[in-house]
Amino acid sequence: MEKRTTRLRILETIPGLLIWTTFVLSIVLSFIKPLWVIYFIIAFDLYWLLRVLHFIFYGSYSYFKYKKTEAIDWLERVKKIPGWDKKFHIIYLPTYGEPIEVLRTTFNSLCNSSYPLDKMIVILGGEGRIEKDFRPKAAQIKKEFGDKFHKLKFTIHPDGLPGELKGKGANANWMGHKSQKFINELGYDYEDLIVSYFDSDTCVHKQYFAHLTYRYLTHPNPTKVSYQPAVNYNNNIWDAPAAMRVTAFGTIFWLLMDLMRPERLYTFSSHSMSFKALADVGFWQKDIVTDDSRIFLQCFFKYGGKYAVEPMYIPVSMDTVMDKDYWKGFKNLYKQQRRWAWGVEHFPYMMNKFHKNKEIPWYKKLKYTWNLTEGMYSWATAPILIFVLGRLPLWVAGRGEESSSVIVQNAPFVLEWLMAAAMVGILFSAIISLFILPPRPEGHPRWKYLVMFLQWILLPITLIIFGSIPATEAQTRLMLPKKYHLGFFVTPKSR
Repeated sequence: MEKRTTRLRILETIPGLLIWTTFVLSIVLSFIKPLWVIYFIIAFDLYWLLRVLHFIFYGSYSYFKYKKTEAIDWLERVKKIPGWDKKFHIIYLPTYGEPIEVLRTTFNSLCNSSYPLDKMIVILGGEGRIEKDFRPKAAQIKKEFGDKFHKLKFTIHPDGLPGELKGKGANANWMGHKSQKFINELGYDYEDLIVSYFDSDTCVHKQYFAHLTYRYLTHPNPTKVSYQPAVNYNNNIWDAPAAMRVTAFGTIFWLLMDLMRPERLYTFSSHSMSFKALADVGFWQKDIVTDDSRIFLQCFFKYGGKYAVEPMYIPVSMDTVMDKDYWKGFKNLYKQQRRWAWGVEHFPYMMNKFHKNKEIPWYKKLKYTWNLTEGMYSWATAPILIFVLGRLPLWVAGRGEESSSVIVQNAPFVLEWLMAAAMVGILFSAIISLFILPPRPEGHPRWKYLVMFLQWILLPITLIIFGSIPATEAQTRLMLPKKYHLGFFVTPKSR
């Protein structure tokens, strides 16, 4: 584990300090200098409107590329490239208590792939602390799918190993080291192995591995990039409550937009990369929560900043948070969003590495610092500033000496206009979500499409409850002593 120095503790306080300074000053200055805050809120809302227009432009273009990529026969293109048949795919599937139905769906999606299954090595990794739960499921998976792939392997991560945080990263680290042993024994060339690291509920598009292989074979330096697919949460989207669906689609759209901005991309959730890079950095970090995005930074610093994330306009799909107990489902959704927001733990790690690394150009350090800081700051502050605190200075100024001021009298109309213009983003999201939806299952009436459209009126509420608040909590916890830091929350899967 990283030694907790005074410098590290100072870095851990910066993100939380930024957001709490913003909140406190917005409230205090609303009573002392309300005009200042009104100017700030108008400027912030204008900035957010530009962000919405930016989102619509990039989201539209990204969706167009997404649909175009799906329509291409990538295996046909792959087979025209000499040496393609030497490439093998390793699929890591760490699991913790997921029902056999979830695992079976994941394996069926692998079997439905257009890419030859005899080029796939699948590894299902269970946890030792629930070994009795894992072994029967592993036996059932072996019975049903044991003869489908080039190899199907199982690992069990021992509980209580030193230097580990209980979570997916520790399991994945163990899986990586165990698989490296048999890979070495069988004499595979690391550069011929393409790794996909999936959540255990990940269902891949049938073209995923063919498209990934094509991208790997045609990239000038394929071992120095990670490959990030479009991420959907469609497995059970028709059954999930409206608030869960809106939150899930919000994540889908944000990630879809980021595919158009590879300079902002980190690996997130399910992703792919070369086995060579993975082995070079010692596999996924085993003492953090957000191992799926940290692996990019591990490679980035290992290669002196000469590592990037390549967007893949081909989808993988996972489960939307859902539970048979409605309120427990909301609680799980909040914990999931808080865990994602815990990606703020990359900030002190990144700042420390930048300080020590003289190879990486200053402009690249500045770019990555800004992207991470601005993203985390906006995640926590924007919904509250726009929908809640933005009204306070108007209320105070309207009852004080500034009530006759032109800006005070016109500010409500300006803010309403900005908000109305920003509603275009919600309309865009509502329309695109209907195209991304999987086919309507039996038992769901046609009028539910209308519900899927109208549910977007919940967006301002979900942005606050499942966006701003968990992000603020995560950044606040990072400021506090180690005992308040987050552990890994395994999102329960329910169908």
